[in-house]
Amino acid sequence: MKVSGFILFLLLLCGSVTGCNQDTGRDTQKPNIILILTDDQGWGDVAHNGNEGIDTPMMDLLAREGARFDRFYVSPVCAPTRASLLTGRDHLRTGVQWVTYGLENMRAEEVTLAEVLKKDSYQTGLFGKWHNGSHFPMDPEGQGFDTFFGFKTGHWNNYFDTALTCNGSPVNTEGYITDVLTDSALTFIERNRNQPFFAFIPYNAPHSPFQVPDKYFFKYKNRGLDDKNASVYGMVENIDDNIGRILNKLEELHLNEHTIVLFLTDNGPNGGDRFNGNMKGWKAKVDEGGVRVPLLIRWPGNIEPGSVVDALTAHIDILPTLAELTGVPLEDSLHLDGRSFASLLLGKEQDWPNRYLFTHQSRWDSLEQHPSSVRDNRYRAVNYGGQWELYDMLADPAQQRDIATKAPEILSTFSTAYEEWFQEVSQGLDKPRFIPLGYEEAPEVHIPAPELSFSGNIQFKGTSGWSNDWLVNWTSEEDEVMVPVQVVSDGVYEVTFEYNLSPSDAGVEVTISSSSASLNTTVTQPFVGQRISSPDRVPRGEVYEKTWAMHQAGALYLNRGEQELNIRAYRIPGKESMELKSVILRKKS
Repeated sequence: MKVSGFILFLLLLCGSVTGCNQDTGRDTQKPNIILILTDDQGWGDVAHNGNEGIDTPMMDLLAREGARFDRFYVSPVCAPTRASLLTGRDHLRTGVQWVTYGLENMRAEEVTLAEVLKKDSYQTGLFGKWHNGSHFPMDPEGQGFDTFFGFKTGHWNNYFDTALTCNGSPVNTEGYITDVLTDSALTFIERNRNQPFFAFIPYNAPHSPFQVPDKYFFKYKNRGLDDKNASVYGMVENIDDNIGRILNKLEELHLNEHTIVLFLTDNGPNGGDRFNGNMKGWKAKVDEGGVRVPLLIRWPGNIEPGSVVDALTAHIDILPTLAELTGVPLEDSLHLDGRSFASLLLGKEQDWPNRYLFTHQSRWDSLEQHPSSVRDNRYRAVNYGGQWELYDMLADPAQQRDIATKAPEILSTFSTAYEEWFQEVSQGLDKPRFIPLGYEEAPEVHIPAPELSFSGNIQFKGTSGWSNDWLVNWTSEEDEVMVPVQVVSDGVYEVTFEYNLSPSDAGVEVTISSSSASLNTTVTQPFVGQRISSPDRVPRGEVYEKTWAMHQAGALYLNRGEQELNIRAYRIPGKESMELKSVILRKKS
């Protein structure tokens, strides 16, 4: 990877913690933690699970040198898994419901693994995709990470030579994103080699868009895969190569025995046409194939090489397990849903009580009770919004025979347990969500289109409103855009639009109002953004990236409290108002 001097400086900064670069003497009682998470890689996308069509030697090495978990479960989609992984709590309890519209935002008061470890002298760094809130204090900096290098939204537009964020500063990188993220993580590891560190590396591959260097893509094309799956397998193998770089760095720094390395994925495969162990379901499905994923943990000298843990475990168990392994105390006030499996991992205990693992999947922005499923050691109950189904996962792991009518008492127990669980963990989720505004740590807040509310003719460009989408079809003076904010510090706030506007529509007059103030502005400068070249291997489902202009609308005095800013185009001289990418609010005084 080629970088300029300034970019290299920022990358070095994002691999270190200011004031913590000198040797301090290693505390051998506290192991380091490297937690690697991939995005949309399924259970079957590793060779050691029986997939002969993919090469993952480093992931297979972790399985041979550590523990492989046979029945480990996560949530069906990205953001819910991340919230549970970081808090040890069911994702609905943390406020995370879905992957966009602000429903991916984790409540700021949730305590993350980074905060737990940081309180006990760990240096903490995140290198990759966050996806649990883009605004302070819901972002990585507000949730316990000393160092953040990556992006905060649900997906990224371009994986080559892209712009990322380094502790709040934009960085134009050169190279493939997985390699770049690893570069920064390796620097962080080296800088903190003499003190306990937690490096969270949530790679965004193999999530779409499907972009991968040629050498990986053509390798799998030559094996007969279509463009999409050749891209996915290539992206996975590139991750595998980068895991090798991380393991080599630990060897070089003599940190192997001092470091717990974990590898897992965030949901089932992003497609139903890949090898997945003959399981039913894939990403966004509540069946086995949508939520069962690999988990590998290596800690030389502590975990028996080649061991297999077949107990029913889940993402909510990671935080309490790592706390026990590191000796970091946990406060009772955390109210964890997970349980530590440290004794299983270290071979000290074989008895693991049966349990229910609950799965909920949102249907877009609705808070319905289903789709849902419940898993225990033997059965899985499934409901996609109609009748419950029941499967004996020992006798029928592919879920081909619904035994609901043959075992009504078992099904009733499962469905009742789920209903009680859902009523408990979903409390407060139906309340309006507001974007924090006015923190000293974040004087400027970018509010993207998917976190805006709107009415009338306005719609998303990509119809779905994924994280990089924008608003179009603003054709009427009755159309309205609403910005829900929670002002924590009253004062004067500048308002800026990130927009596109055709020459024939120039001169749009817009009003922005709150409950106590308003301002008018005219967007006179047309701007037709140019699509940014994207080396996608297959057409993407998300919108394509393009350029945008900025319009400074003026300033409003906003009082403290929860409120809604209303934006209307009260004069549209052409066919429509501007295309709106984001609203930016910056506190002046």
